[in-house]
Amino acid sequence: KVAIVTGGSRGIGREVCLALARQGCDVVVAAKSATPQKTLPGTIHTVAAEIEAVGASTGARALAVVCDLRDAHACEACVSAAMKRFGRVDILVNNASALWWHAIEDTPVKKYDLINAINARGAFVMAKHCLPLMKKNGWGRVISMGPPLPKHFKQLKNKTAYYVSKCGMSMVALGVAAEGDGVVLGNALWPATVVESLASENFALGDRRTWRKASILADCVLQLCSDDVTNGRTLIDDCYLLERGARDEDLKKYRCDPNVEPPRLLAQSEELSDDANTNGDWDVRRGSVKALREDRARSKL
Repeated sequence: KVAIVTGGSRGIGREVCLALARQGCDVVVAAKSATPQKTLPGTIHTVAAEIEAVGASTGARALAVVCDLRDAHACEACVSAAMKRFGRVDILVNNASALWWHAIEDTPVKKYDLINAINARGAFVMAKHCLPLMKKNGWGRVISMGPPLPKHFKQLKNKTAYYVSKCGMSMVALGVAAEGDGVVLGNALWPATVVESLASENFALGDRRTWRKASILADCVLQLCSDDVTNGRTLIDDCYLLERGARDEDLKKYRCDPNVEPPRLLAQSEELSDDANTNGDWDVRRGSVKALREDRARSKL
């Protein structure tokens, strides 16, 4: 199989790339980062090199492609490059996204446009170009790192712009499920807890001891690639693994601190009643690393 992973140069995307490579999958590492930067470790080329190293034993091959999801032509060129190198595209993981957790009145229109261009629109354009190729092959998977659609309006508080963009990613996957002719399956995937990543570190999303490793999402991607039944769903990572036969004991390996069970902050809204305070202890403002001090002062975490 051949996979395209957006945002593959670091964090969750890198973990997904390597997990696929360990299964012998050829991987297109698609991201903007082509040259090393002090504040952004990892590039498409460093991850491609890691994949090639894994491929020495699994046969996996890598292709590094510079891709700015805001540029529709760059998205199309990425898929074309994958076809030219590998002759097929089987798996698309829409992982790349931008974060913005602020109230409507505190969200500049330019910021709204930016996160939607990267998140919802970028996922849509990538799926648009991959879906016909997958249909032609008679097999495909589109997985978007997006949340379940909010069940209560309170869930949108201070995250409206973000939810519009991220639920847009989820809806792209659900749209693929609807239009995939039964051969291309689409699902959205979301973590129950804060997951270890550069964003979690840079935005100071709590104590690392309360996070899970990115490998939990990578393992979910592998499961979805071998799952011929699950389609058109918005999945929470640990719940899905339990569905697939994992035990509660098995989830402990994903803890960043083996002795601390991470709180399921990102999934809690799915488990609250309509009259509950859906923000709970997760009233967090984040948007710019430069404004981190001010955002933390306004947050509850």
